[in-house]
Amino acid sequence: MATLFKDVLILDGSRIKAERVHMLVSKGRISQIINVNENPPSADKIISGHGKMAVIPGFVNAHTHAAMVLLRGLGEESPLMEWLQTKIWPVEEKLTPDYIYWGTLSAILEMLSTGTTCFADMYFEMERVGEAVLGAGIRAALSRGITAGEPGKIEKSLQNNLDLAQKFHGREGLITVQIGPHAPYTVPVDKMKLITDAAKSHGLGIHFHFLETEGELKNLGMSPEKYLDETGLNSVPYLTLAHAVYLDPSTDLNPDNVTLIHNPNSNLKLGSGVMNLNAWLERDFPVALGTDGASSNNRLDMWEEMRTTALLHKGINKNPVCVSAQEVLRMSTYEGAKAYGFSQKGMLQEGWVADLILVNLDKPHYIGVNEENLGTYLVYAGSSADVAGTMVNGKWLYKNGEFPTLDKEEILLKSREAREAITK
Repeated sequence: MATLFKDVLILDGSRIKAERVHMLVSKGRISQIINVNENPPSADKIISGHGKMAVIPGFVNAHTHAAMVLLRGLGEESPLMEWLQTKIWPVEEKLTPDYIYWGTLSAILEMLSTGTTCFADMYFEMERVGEAVLGAGIRAALSRGITAGEPGKIEKSLQNNLDLAQKFHGREGLITVQIGPHAPYTVPVDKMKLITDAAKSHGLGIHFHFLETEGELKNLGMSPEKYLDETGLNSVPYLTLAHAVYLDPSTDLNPDNVTLIHNPNSNLKLGSGVMNLNAWLERDFPVALGTDGASSNNRLDMWEEMRTTALLHKGINKNPVCVSAQEVLRMSTYEGAKAYGFSQKGMLQEGWVADLILVNLDKPHYIGVNEENLGTYLVYAGSSADVAGTMVNGKWLYKNGEFPTLDKEEILLKSREAREAITK
């Protein structure tokens, strides 16, 4: 089944400006991109843009906890540790595998409708999360959250994570698996060494919360650089550091296997601070964007993260040209895909995988849009309400308000039941 996007504007993080083209998607990939003045190729399905539709790569939500949509609104306006210890962790103890399954599917509905085609998820009962991902047809990077507790808990969780990798890593080309130690304050240094040794011996990456708050930096007990070296995190196959608000941009990190995940709205809402993003970008260091969980952000909307990222750092640096729209688009697409081992995703190039967003430009806030300025219009004026369709592997998972692979009504019903049960 081939789909032709006829007369559309295309843009990705590698293009200075958009192009007006015909783009053919076939067998899950972008098979042809030709100038709009040429004769379009034949196809089974035709999406006629008439120059009023745009196609951009699907967003990669590079750090979230999907099933935490069930905890949305709990513990509002609290500092991070108070929020976790008094509001979140007690409720999480009531979560069952089924609740997490339905909560994840609810999050997937939300993400697909806003243009996310891939998400990086760290949580519990990840086998059920994997089932939800495969059933929906979305892409995901999965890790089992590992925290200390009773004797043997870390070892048991680590084995669960390794079992997850054996069962789901590479499944249908949709899933990669990482090991998910939660944070320095929940996993002792000696156990982190155990985890990083396992990552290296199994060829797996690590997804890790790091230096989200100032208190975490003060309590680390050593410099961040020494911590990363001593625990072995610096030498795992690949490493994603979520938040990194208090990680100094002069820290010696390898950009070939480390990616920082910026979560601006979550960090702002929790009062955690703001990453020195501009300094990292000046180093050409890879940074991706994430929402964090819906209980700390309230939204799983990557459009919001893009706009906040671009505006926030301009204001902090008193520099209107730092952190450009093009950089933000690249961070929200290609950098996240690359960070989690998904190749040929996140750009609009012939032969690359067709994970795409169809954007409706026929709206008042796009008056004046053209090839030169599409990127700035999308980042500064655009919103998730403009998403007309979300495609993964050349297949529509969301289009015109419908979810072809999911039963929206059942998911909402089961998710409401789960929410009621855990908040009694």
